[in-house]
Amino acid sequence: MSSTPDIRYLGVDLAWGEGSQTKPANRSGVVALEPDGRITAAGWTVGLDETVEWIEANAAAHTLLFVDAPLLVDNPDGQRLAEKQVGQRYGRWWVSANSTNVKSPRQAGVRLRLRLEERGWRYDDGVEGPPQRGLSMSECYPYTAIVGAHELGYEDKRPAYKRANKKASEAWPIRTAACDELIRRVGSLATAEVAIDLMSHSTTADLLKVPSPAITSEYKRREDLLDAALCAWTAALWHRFGAGRCQVLGVPEESTARRPIASIIAPARPEQCRDQSGGGKSVSP
Repeated sequence: MSSTPDIRYLGVDLAWGEGSQTKPANRSGVVALEPDGRITAAGWTVGLDETVEWIEANAAAHTLLFVDAPLLVDNPDGQRLAEKQVGQRYGRWWVSANSTNVKSPRQAGVRLRLRLEERGWRYDDGVEGPPQRGLSMSECYPYTAIVGAHELGYEDKRPAYKRANKKASEAWPIRTAACDELIRRVGSLATAEVAIDLMSHSTTADLLKVPSPAITSEYKRREDLLDAALCAWTAALWHRFGAGRCQVLGVPEESTARRPIASIIAPARPEQCRDQSGGGKSVSP
């Protein structure tokens, strides 16, 4: 029996807009994580060309890429089922998802998937469990990791590191303090069963060493890098434990639904794995 190879984990917090010749795309955070928790690459890319180049440069023979952006969008309008289930299953923790459909203008994730598929990558919806070999990509959502992973300790609601329900003058110190506390908690994962060591790379180490800046653009880079680290860690958690620690959102009721499905792979506590509408049935290959 052949042994299971080591898999490298890549996390990309992708800017949803592709930009233009007159207005460059926003920065995307990128992090490469080894199974032992070491971060071997980290930083930012601008636009799909740079992002694809970074992914290809940092992929190993067996790589699991998790992207915070819609990768498969096939619903004509409204909200994807996976996005709806984020609200149904994580709403109690103040987590919901933006709506995406084929009419949505910002679909850099779909373009990224298509370009990577041309290069031999495979979109994996998670229905059959974590892939063990080859080059695969899946969609994730860092907020579900933050409230769904017990290691981070957010028992009742998400932190306000991106959104604070206050007027602007009051929201900023709340938002930056929440970001710094979340970074501290992610920093504690260096010795976790599924590890990510922010101090193992100089760029992510600065997240721990330097407090949140007052300049908005610099702070946004901080959030993007943190989210990319959470994407990579979610990939590691999924690969290690599968359905034991994560759930696949977006699985339709119909067992004959066409594959692949537009899914989000989300870390989950047991109480987050069901909603009032049912769902969660398997679909046929």
